[in-house]
Amino acid sequence: MYHLVTGFYQMLTKRDEYNILILGLDDAGKSTFLETAKTKFTKGYKGMNLKSITSTVGLNIGQIDFSGLTFNFWDLGGQKELQSLWDKYYDESHGVIYVIDSNDRERMSESKELFDKMIKNEFLTGVPLLILANKQDIIDCMGVREIKPVFQQHGHLIGRRDCLTIPTSGLTGEGVDEAINWLKDAVKRNSILRPPKIKS
Repeated sequence: MYHLVTGFYQMLTKRDEYNILILGLDDAGKSTFLETAKTKFTKGYKGMNLKSITSTVGLNIGQIDFSGLTFNFWDLGGQKELQSLWDKYYDESHGVIYVIDSNDRERMSESKELFDKMIKNEFLTGVPLLILANKQDIIDCMGVREIKPVFQQHGHLIGRRDCLTIPTSGLTGEGVDEAINWLKDAVKRNSILRPPKIKS
């Protein structure tokens, strides 16, 4: 009887688990976006002071449980010396969030080159891609209408995967709910090609 009850409980409590990469140049706002997402989607989570967040050195891990699934976020450092480590995580990922600093015009071409290199990787073929035009709280930053054409110049590399570009602000929370909810639907649609892990 015990085994029957235990098995039934495990069946009720198991969750689909998805690994989500958060990529982009250093200081694009990746960690701030993740912290805001954790605050919005994790009941009782207080969060840290967003203005005290510094550039990630190595790997920053976060988790959100919602709508019967678990998102494991791998926020990877965007410094040049760390970019070579990104592809070690590609084959285990179910979705990619690529964060762009909409106010950093000087490094926009550098971010674009990094983006193109990332989506060319065979281990990310078909993986849903969410592009965040971040830091929209800054006056005179680039809007989605300016950024989207730049990052979708090589549409053939993006392919037929689910892809969305939206304006966000990790500091104010603009677009964070939309981003996470879209990603939830996208990874579920892609689960036939890249099935989730089962968390019990």
